[in-house]
Amino acid sequence: MQFRRYEMSIKVLFICHGNICRSVSAEYIFNKLIRDRKVEDVFTVDSAATSTEEIGNPIYPPMERALRNHSIPIGDHRARQVKRSDYEKYDLIIAMDEENMYYLGRILGEDTEGKVHYLMEYTDDPHAKIEDPWYTRDFEKAYQDIRRGCEGLLKEELGK
Repeated sequence: MQFRRYEMSIKVLFICHGNICRSVSAEYIFNKLIRDRKVEDVFTVDSAATSTEEIGNPIYPPMERALRNHSIPIGDHRARQVKRSDYEKYDLIIAMDEENMYYLGRILGEDTEGKVHYLMEYTDDPHAKIEDPWYTRDFEKAYQDIRRGCEGLLKEELGK
């Protein structure tokens, strides 16, 4: 199997506001997808927040329930904030919405290597954003959107 851009592991960092709903869900969903495709050795996956509000907290229980309803394995997550050094560590930094993108710019600086993208860029609706279920309370819609984005991202990175 050949991979288009990377000779070694593709390092993916998912980003949202608090790292307790959307980004951690993307991490868990993407990990399940790569395990199912038996390409887990090709990817390194993590998630982080743009804010400090939830640092150290686990996944938000209603989001966890939505993932479990779809048989997504849940790990021992603790929210962390993205750091400037993450820009050099990761190949792709994937944001959920405009607020995340704004704060990523403030934390990481200029995206000189084109690493920072929206998750929905990898779908048939590339201008859509993933709404924060903390506010919408629609955890199922968040799951569905994140899954579509993760499936598109995986397809893109595997070059199929």
